[in-house]
Amino acid sequence: MMRIVKGLIKLILLLVPLVVMAVGAGMLWASRSQAPSDGEMQIAGLSGEVTITRDQNGVPHVKAATRADVAAGLGFAHAQDRLWQMEVSRMAGQGRLSEMFGSATVSTDIWLRTMAIHEAAEASLAVMDEDTMAMLEGYARGVNAWLERTPQVFSSKLPPEYVILGHKPEPWRPVDTLTSIKMMSISLAQNLREEALRLGFHRLGLSEAETLDLLPYLDADTPPPMPDLTALLGLDPAPIGETMITADASDVFTDIDGVLATGASNNWVISGERTQSGLPVVANDPHLGLMAPSVWYLAHLEVTEEFDEPRHLIGTSLPGTPFVLLGRGNDIAWGFTNTATDAQDVFVERVNPDNADEYLTPTGWAPFGKKDEVIKVRGGEDETFTRLWTRHGPVFPAGYKHFDKLLPENTVAALQWVALAHDDTTAMVGPRLYDMRTVEDFQNGFEAFLTPMQSMVVADRSGNIGFVAAGRVPRRDPANRLMGRAPAPGWNAIYDWRGYAPYKDLPRQTNPESGLIATANTKIVGPDYPLHLTFDWDEPYRQNRIEELINGSNEKHTPAMSRQVQADVFSPAFASLKPRLLKALESAPLSQANQDLMARLASWDETMTRDKMEPLLIMAWVRQTMIMAFEDDLGFMFEDWFKVRGKVLERLLDGETARNWCDVKSTADEESCEQIVAEAFEAAVADLSERYGEDPSKWRWGEAHYAKGAHRPFGEVSLLRRFFNVEVESGGGPFTLDRGRTQIQDEKDPYANTNASSYRGIFDMADLDRATYIQTTGQSGNVFSGHYNDFAPLWADVNSIEIPATDVVDPAGVWRLAPG
Repeated sequence: MMRIVKGLIKLILLLVPLVVMAVGAGMLWASRSQAPSDGEMQIAGLSGEVTITRDQNGVPHVKAATRADVAAGLGFAHAQDRLWQMEVSRMAGQGRLSEMFGSATVSTDIWLRTMAIHEAAEASLAVMDEDTMAMLEGYARGVNAWLERTPQVFSSKLPPEYVILGHKPEPWRPVDTLTSIKMMSISLAQNLREEALRLGFHRLGLSEAETLDLLPYLDADTPPPMPDLTALLGLDPAPIGETMITADASDVFTDIDGVLATGASNNWVISGERTQSGLPVVANDPHLGLMAPSVWYLAHLEVTEEFDEPRHLIGTSLPGTPFVLLGRGNDIAWGFTNTATDAQDVFVERVNPDNADEYLTPTGWAPFGKKDEVIKVRGGEDETFTRLWTRHGPVFPAGYKHFDKLLPENTVAALQWVALAHDDTTAMVGPRLYDMRTVEDFQNGFEAFLTPMQSMVVADRSGNIGFVAAGRVPRRDPANRLMGRAPAPGWNAIYDWRGYAPYKDLPRQTNPESGLIATANTKIVGPDYPLHLTFDWDEPYRQNRIEELINGSNEKHTPAMSRQVQADVFSPAFASLKPRLLKALESAPLSQANQDLMARLASWDETMTRDKMEPLLIMAWVRQTMIMAFEDDLGFMFEDWFKVRGKVLERLLDGETARNWCDVKSTADEESCEQIVAEAFEAAVADLSERYGEDPSKWRWGEAHYAKGAHRPFGEVSLLRRFFNVEVESGGGPFTLDRGRTQIQDEKDPYANTNASSYRGIFDMADLDRATYIQTTGQSGNVFSGHYNDFAPLWADVNSIEIPATDVVDPAGVWRLAPG
């Protein structure tokens, strides 16, 4: 027996080092999937030499004679640093995620395949001009050159994600770039959720006034009364009953809401009359879903021979595309925010009861478009479904947004959406940016930009400042009183779009007397503007705060002051809600400990800084108040509606609502909002104690509100999350300029920061080489790289880097690409 034991010990002593060596060798092999810092390659199709010089931050400075060759250089750099991110975006646009991730993404693939995004991108290839096609083809040339290379000795040819999942990428094609651009447009979708909510609230039996309690318009808007949806859509006149209200809210398509997470943003441009340098200052920080790696990749592109002088573009590029989307050129600097124009309409289509292959149009029955789709599932059997579409657009899968519960039998819901256009020329703006020299050039040059509509501020070296909201705006019939607010009857021609507004009629501004143009996703036009853009604007807290900070200063503005505005964590919404909430607690029988917490909130300065506990306490309190006041009334519609809604809570606490939402339906007595707010406070304290410990002095907003840069798919795998996610403590909140939106409906992690400033850029037109830039993670998407997360602490502290248009002084490496 002892001999056996000794033998086992010897075997273990032999095997353990071998296992350790094997693991170490495997890690070394995978880590060498990073691109070498220097190299040379010949690429067929280049017209001349391309150099890619990386600085110490990993930012590539790509120089070539033509835009097509610069595009090839950027494609090569993107493939070196962000190949997995590009693959996920491309496969998502094609509705093929399940080929990589298995059954978990089947419903997402069904939705994306139903939208036919890749099909629309393929059709749009036909409308690209020569310059754009040259850049698309050049970009694909660069990506594929890296994909087809012979890897260095003892290294993986592909990043770790491909190896772990056993996935091999296909060659990159120009249509894949257009698909990537469309996926960015998809991520900035607006209004669909509000249309579904208004339909759902109507079916729950809520009056228009009660619906306005939940989805209020801006005070500046006076939309017409909503038509009766019951008569308009042929709904059952009886509200859906208690069984439906309490029905399971689970939805197999909830993951698609992560794809459709709506963006927000801040931008401003200040004229030279108000700046220290005497020339304009431009600032921009678009708020998008956080991910690892960042949605953006910083780059400097230089075209040396195609124009009368070398032309530079510096700023953010989108992996998968050859363009700088936000940043500066030789003579201009610009920034975008999401306009949130209503470019989506849901149509209820009536199915022929005698022929399920037909639906009703204004001129009679017409056949659905139909196509059988096969989704290949990694590790499982293929999933098949039939995709339908009507004259308006794709028919939603059954169950999406609860349309199967909300609409009558023999009807389906279809979507008309500018983002699905087959003549989308948005990519054509990319090549034109190189030669834009003035504000007027910029404003006129974005006519090709169709989707998603963006509010763009711009300045030039001559001192001009300007604004244009570029994108397709649907024109609706004056008799259409829905105005895009709720699903429309597809068989009634009154609700059909009447084409699109001419570009010359879109909002535009040049050199206003105020010397300031700022946008923050709220209303951008005055009462006399003739076109309808939307009624679902963001609440104006951030817009008002920008104007307050910039106009409230008597000093000449500097880039450092713009940085302070971007870093502002004062919450106007919570400053407004705090006294209302505290007033409701005045007569509540609180314990001494909770009275102490209430006193701390009373003295809080309404700044949502990382080291304070008060932001966490008030966020938890607001969360519990919304759950206790509204969940029993909204049932399965609650989760889709549930987010921090400042104006809704102000009206609730002021007693200005159309009904007593605080009354709990399951009790005999009628509860007051004071009772609910007091109970919510105690529930919030109990919840925080369970999550973060019994000692409130140790609660910290930054710990709960960490920026969650989630990797796909390994961010959800506990063993891999700590390696692949990029997470850092962050300040701010849903209404601050340094924005940090949370998913308070997520019971597991309700306070994590999932949507924030994805990039910050600040430009003084007097010295563009001192412009500053930052994105959220790092330049590399390879987890083994030192540039995978090195920007995260800079970003969290609202610091940044410079990317001058001059030659790199201390390069980290140079790649030279030559015609082959």
